[in-house]
Amino acid sequence: STPYHPRWYRRRVSVWWWLESRPYTLFVTRELTSLAVAYFAILFLWKLDALSAGPESYARFLEWMRNPALAAVNALALLMVLLHAVTWFNLAPRALAVRLSGKRLPDWAIRAANYGAWAVATSLIVWFAERG
Repeated sequence: STPYHPRWYRRRVSVWWWLESRPYTLFVTRELTSLAVAYFAILFLWKLDALSAGPESYARFLEWMRNPALAAVNALALLMVLLHAVTWFNLAPRALAVRLSGKRLPDWAIRAANYGAWAVATSLIVWFAERG
């Protein structure tokens, strides 16, 4: 046995390795969209904090939200969250094996259930928001 560990061969890989292949690009892009989900979760908690602090605090929060730069950031984050949701729903059949009467449910049925639940939840949110 040798007293020294042989040096490992490591090929240098660019930071942009994931741009070399479409599947890798889609995977990394999908993972990065999780940041937009986290952004909206933090923004929601911040809104709840302002709401609980009273009408003046909530009015300041709403005024801050009217900033055009923030509106642009929110629009971009919304697109990222939509991409995140769509790619998640399309991956669900691979991660979730639903069996009915011993037979595996087809992928399209799992996708349809996901999109249907999303449509129902969105409709309910819009309905409650419009009631006012």
